[in-house]
Amino acid sequence: MLDRVIGMQQQSLDSIAVLRRGLVTFEAYVRTDMTDVQRQLVQIQELTGQSQQRLTELRGQLDARLRQPMPGYVAGPGDTTGAAAVVGDIDAQQLYDLSLQQLRRGSPVTARTGFQQFLTTFPRHPLAPDARFFLGESWDESEPDSAAAEYELVARDFPDSRRAPTAIYRLGLIAERRGDRRAAEVYYTRVIAGWPRSEEAQLARSKLGNPDS
Repeated sequence: MLDRVIGMQQQSLDSIAVLRRGLVTFEAYVRTDMTDVQRQLVQIQELTGQSQQRLTELRGQLDARLRQPMPGYVAGPGDTTGAAAVVGDIDAQQLYDLSLQQLRRGSPVTARTGFQQFLTTFPRHPLAPDARFFLGESWDESEPDSAAAEYELVARDFPDSRRAPTAIYRLGLIAERRGDRRAAEVYYTRVIAGWPRSEEAQLARSKLGNPDS
């Protein structure tokens, strides 16, 4: 009986030793994973900081160039055409791309600053409808009323742009989330009437319950 008890104790000790080794191995894995996660977080923070710094630099360059007179150009009251010409399309593209990059990375506040600067500096640029649309998108999750206001401006100021039907469809979605089904149906109907062959029109038809019309 004593030998049996001693044997059972030894088995228990062996099991405890195995469990201890397993815990040590698990802790090592956890430490490695945590280190990798922390390293990735640092990299993301560095990238975000670099993008924000780059955005600030671009805004400074734009402001500096806007203060430079365009040779042979005499600006009239409220005329921003000359200022936009001085800055040039390359800087406009950089500012737009960087702002969109920030939005896609989940930094809507930084993206919003960039798009607002873009629209202020380049109100007639071909990318202005896109900038206005994505400015609205930057508000989508946090401030639907602000998002709706920007989408309304897209539809009003750029009715012929590719963003117009999407903006109106988004207005319908916002109205639907508010529980205002009647307003949502008005927006969906506008999309179908104005852009009947667009993808947004197909989505709107599904929302209205007549996908084949």
